[in-house]
Amino acid sequence: MKSNTIAVFTTTDSLEEARKLTKTLVEQKLAACAQISEIESFYTWENDVQNDQEFRIMFKTTKDKYKDVEKAILKIHSYDLPAIYAVDVDELYKPYGDWVNELLK
Repeated sequence: MKSNTIAVFTTTDSLEEARKLTKTLVEQKLAACAQISEIESFYTWENDVQNDQEFRIMFKTTKDKYKDVEKAILKIHSYDLPAIYAVDVDELYKPYGDWVNELLK
């Protein structure tokens, strides 16, 4: 059976915003849990290459929650064009996947 679990990623420019996003989505049961990592990003914006410190958030959720997760991120996010994308989790420890799915019912 294929996993229903996905990892949804976004980035922010502040730890405060990352924590707000993470706390909100976990409290609303849109994500079972999330991790925040500090990263260095290079990207093109308005025809210039940018280099910034950012915070990447990985939300662990389910496929059926994706649209609600996206909406919740967009409601809070400060970027004009936030990166929001999901990655299927094809293989995972079954008891962990069961926990994610049970928690987000």
